[in-house]
Amino acid sequence: MDIEAIRSGQLKQLAGVNLEDEDLSNLDLSGINLAGASLVGVNFNRTKLARARLDGANLIGAQLVGADLRTNLLGANLMQADLTGADLRGSNLRGANLMRAKLTQTIFTGAFLSGANLVGVNLQGVDLRSADLRGANLSGANLQGANLSQADLQGALLSEANLEEADLQGANLAGANLSGANLLCAELKDANLNGVNLASTCLLGTALDALSPAAQNR
Repeated sequence: MDIEAIRSGQLKQLAGVNLEDEDLSNLDLSGINLAGASLVGVNFNRTKLARARLDGANLIGAQLVGADLRTNLLGANLMQADLTGADLRGSNLRGANLMRAKLTQTIFTGAFLSGANLVGVNLQGVDLRSADLRGANLSGANLQGANLSQADLQGALLSEANLEEADLQGANLAGANLSGANLLCAELKDANLNGVNLASTCLLGTALDALSPAAQNR
């Protein structure tokens, strides 16, 4: 594989290639096709990957600090990847695996994360405004102070999740599992809690009188 040709942007069609542990940091790889590629441990720090194809790619342990990932990551394996400060606005992460990924200051505004595996991840203070998290598995995740306003969490698994002081204004939590979750002082104004499992959920400090009528009638 001609790595220099990739770095220079001359090679764009690289579906299914093996680039494990290569250094592709600080490059402009916008629009590149890496669908199904083996990218284990690759250094993509601060690389521009907007409009790229990374669907089905294996990115276990990849370094993606500050990367522009406004792209297609459908079903990608991002387990243990470092996404600190990465831009994932509007990205397609449906069915992606993000277990044990580093997500400090990662931007997920408007991202599509339905069915994604986010079990136990640290999303403290992360921007998930208007994200599509339908059916996502966030069991045991740390969402303390996260911005989930207008997010779609319909049917999401949030058992034992920490949502202390999280912003859930206008969020759709219909049918979500919040059993054992910590919602201490969370903002729930206009949230949809129809059919939510709130068994053993901590709701102390929540403004129950500001909830949507549907939620009040539960």
